Amino acid sequence: MNQGYGGHERRVQPLRAWIVGLLLALAGLAWAGLAWAGFAMAADGAAAGAASTRPASARPASATAARQVATRTVLVLGDSLSAGYGLAANQGWVSLAATRMRTTHPKWDVVNASVSGETTAGGASRIARELKRLRPAVVVIELGANDGLRGLELAHSRDNLDRMITQSTDSGARVLLVGMHLPPNFGPQYTKGFDAMYAGLAKSHRVAFLPFLLAPVADDRRNFQADNMHPVAAVQGRLRDHVWSALLPLLK
Repeated sequence: MNQGYGGHERRVQPLRAWIVGLLLALAGLAWAGLAWAGFAMAADGAAAGAASTRPASARPASATAARQVATRTVLVLGDSLSAGYGLAANQGWVSLAATRMRTTHPKWDVVNASVSGETTAGGASRIARELKRLRPAVVVIELGANDGLRGLELAHSRDNLDRMITQSTDSGARVLLVGMHLPPNFGPQYTKGFDAMYAGLAKSHRVAFLPFLLAPVADDRRNFQADNMHPVAAVQGRLRDHVWSALLPLLK
């Protein structure tokens, strides 16, 4: 049976075990025996927990040459889907976008401050520091999936995203808000509210909006790692192109 993003078969994996597997996988903690402590910190949106995890970077910290040439920065603030969970450092869609940008927009730099397991609360606690440190011209916000998978209150997630968008635009940056969809197991009311949260924020703030990061790959199970949540390396280029269509107009 060839099911896509979030699909499952009850005979193979009971629903309860499937949901637990999703939470562990998206948090990037599936293989760590002591992971539950860090997982709980992320769920609470503890700033210390987010700060203690080293963000993925689209460029090595020592690569100063590209930084000297670049005059504008794109900051990507996301979770494991943008951090490149389960992939080599140069395989994720953010790294692929940075590689393309070096050719098409050589005066732009990409900094990937995404953290596996990040929630909107964690992102909201970090964004002021990142804005001050990098002074980005564009901020890509790809957060909320972990909130949804944990069934957190949508009002809290919305407030955190609202805070991140507001602080970014107040700093002078243009914003691309990247949304997510939840598997249907969370019920129609919650999943519809989750989708509407992103659309409503994009409309009220008048920022660029990509409704579903995984749209180009979500319908085919073969596009995902064993956890059925994180796309494989072979389809990261499709995700890059998907995001690029919304990002390109902001690179002015």
